[in-house]
Amino acid sequence: MKLRLSVAILVGKIAFWLSRFRGYKGSSLPGLVARKIYPGTLRNLASQVRKSIIIISGTNGKTTTSNMVAEMLLDAGYSIVANREGANMITGVTTSFIMSAGLGGRINCDYAVLEVDEASMPVVLSEVTPRIVILTNFFRDQLDRYWELDKIIRVIRDSLMTLNDTTLVLNADDPLVAQFSITTGLPSVFYGLSKHEHSTKTSFQTREAKFCPFCGTALSYDYFHYSQLGNYHCHGCNFERPRPLVEAVEVVAVPEGTGCRLSYDRQEASLTIRAQGVYNLYNALAAFLVGLHLGIDIQIILDSLGKYQPVTGRMEKFNYFGKPAFLSLVKNPTGFNEGIAALRAAGGTKDIFIAINDNDADGRDISWLWDVDFESLSSDHQSYFCFICSGLRGEEMALRLKYAGIPVEKIIVDRDIKSAIKNVLAGQAGSAYLFSTYTALWPVHKIVKHLASEEGVDDPRMPSVS
Repeated sequence: MKLRLSVAILVGKIAFWLSRFRGYKGSSLPGLVARKIYPGTLRNLASQVRKSIIIISGTNGKTTTSNMVAEMLLDAGYSIVANREGANMITGVTTSFIMSAGLGGRINCDYAVLEVDEASMPVVLSEVTPRIVILTNFFRDQLDRYWELDKIIRVIRDSLMTLNDTTLVLNADDPLVAQFSITTGLPSVFYGLSKHEHSTKTSFQTREAKFCPFCGTALSYDYFHYSQLGNYHCHGCNFERPRPLVEAVEVVAVPEGTGCRLSYDRQEASLTIRAQGVYNLYNALAAFLVGLHLGIDIQIILDSLGKYQPVTGRMEKFNYFGKPAFLSLVKNPTGFNEGIAALRAAGGTKDIFIAINDNDADGRDISWLWDVDFESLSSDHQSYFCFICSGLRGEEMALRLKYAGIPVEKIIVDRDIKSAIKNVLAGQAGSAYLFSTYTALWPVHKIVKHLASEEGVDDPRMPSVS
């Protein structure tokens, strides 16, 4: 067994470097080949984690939340294993352990922080035993590749019920998530947002959680933050939003990102994150609650979250000769709507780039674009100078914008992604927002990074001073 594990690790590492040499990320192939050689690779390596394994799952926010938790643990002085690039199937999770292991089959880490795809939860949990599981939210997502929501929720619930010594960290504002405290019987702690200036009495986006998951009565909402997230209760069986242990109050947009006052464990603190949008604040709250649960010093948690930089495509910020540009991954209506909300909340004029692909990883069915609230952009279209549509389905994206009421003279279709990005960055607006589906994200990121600079890094085209 030990020899097979060593061979699996060696071949996995070779596969990683060969994949990188060919220009790929090498985030899943090593795990795939290692598991072929020795199926027990993940189970063996994961069992060596000294303190805890933390798993993050849900529809949106998995990558950002897991990276926030990973950075926090590193800042607290712990060693970790993590699938930082978001390869969240069983092969990607296995790869993260292989790349941290020695050829003798040993790893040296205190914590493992693992982002796990919703549909992969049963197989991962059959080989890995977490002490903490974070569930972010549940929305409809690429229905031609994933199951209906009720099946996803049922599959995750059943896999969690096989665990014993596990604590759930749950989003109190999503009734589809909050129900897991009751349905699994596992110890649970909650995070959430209180009512703020952008909360609404109605939600255009709400297509999930209209009915109580227990008795089927229509849920009553006092307010919504977005989609089905808000303050809810059921008049049929008294199911209601649980009281959060960590709650954000007085949420405000600040020049550097998003700020709030945190209420936690009968104490208060101020938190500012360098990312726009309420959805990113949810990710920070989940990470804060994990740190609180693990007993990490509060100031270390706050400092770590305060300096966190968004990873690829998670409202990642660049500068193009002083012009800020934000890159966001979009893969479902709720995520796209929140990206639109963030750009609408920002002041000034904007140029917008949208790359839509329909490869297998994106989902072949792009009808979800008709559930995105592009109509909200038409009401203040004077703030937007141009909409450049690209990718394999750029024409369909342009048509969607036309039907949303965007003036046709502002809509441009350019299949050449590099040309399209150059034009949006060089546009006359004060800022640029770039949205991309999965398979277009890395090419778009590569081009933007070449043309512009990441936030906090000197522009590569500006002369250096020696």
